[in-house]
Amino acid sequence: MTRRAWYVALASLILVALTVVSVAAFAQQQQPQQPQQPKPQLNDPSLIPDSSATVTPQQLRRAEPPPPHASAVDLEIRADSLREDKMFADALDYYKAAISKGPRTAQLYNKVGIAELQLTRLGDARKDFERAIKMDKQFPEAYNNLGVVNYIQKKYKNAIKEYGKAVQLREASASFHSNLGTAYFARKEFEKANVEYIRAMEIDPDIFERRSQGGISAHLSSPEDRAHYDYVMAKLFAKNGNPDRSLQYLRKAMEEGYSKINDVFHDAEFAELRKDKRFSDLMTARPSSLPN
Repeated sequence: MTRRAWYVALASLILVALTVVSVAAFAQQQQPQQPQQPKPQLNDPSLIPDSSATVTPQQLRRAEPPPPHASAVDLEIRADSLREDKMFADALDYYKAAISKGPRTAQLYNKVGIAELQLTRLGDARKDFERAIKMDKQFPEAYNNLGVVNYIQKKYKNAIKEYGKAVQLREASASFHSNLGTAYFARKEFEKANVEYIRAMEIDPDIFERRSQGGISAHLSSPEDRAHYDYVMAKLFAKNGNPDRSLQYLRKAMEEGYSKINDVFHDAEFAELRKDKRFSDLMTARPSSLPN
């Protein structure tokens, strides 16, 4: 083979090689793109709270989904257990599965509303409490829980209306009276609030021991209201013969800057407490108001 013929053959081989590479690259471009695997999401979008609610961290589901062949009764029992364990999103799944199988009851819709309330889905909770009331107009818990939704949304007048219905249906409920008192307090109807608080403690002397008061204070509109609330609570505990709690609330009232703290020397409810050396020490020390 001459040198010229050899160069021609080499050029032909290079051309063929380049053609094969180009065709392969083109074919690769024409292959359908494989879909990207979605990245695991930590939050379930279905748990985004209603826009009217205070946004809280969304809750991951931790339990297995409701089994398709479980009975409505078994699903409700499991939902109750999950709610007790504070697995509210899972509980809601089970309650809704129970509803889908029937029978649909006011009690079941009330439970659904409670789970939604605990997930701060206030709009959905309201609808379910209203469904429960529509199905059973003599269901005090549903009225009370609807009052809770109104209270959280600062619709205090509506909260009073619903709490009042709950009290009418079950007068001997300390928590209903306490809730009603708190709604009155938020509207600065202090005498009415005091009446409800007294009745709550008559029914259950430990009602305020078990309930967290932080949530109530957080919803009161000003430091002055919070201070007044603390003073009222100090009065109630003093009247009920609980000096330790009374002194705690008196201290809180002073720290909140209650302007009428000197009433403690004249109010009849504090007559016994005034004999306690701890009372004298507290009033002598006069704790300074904390910054708001």
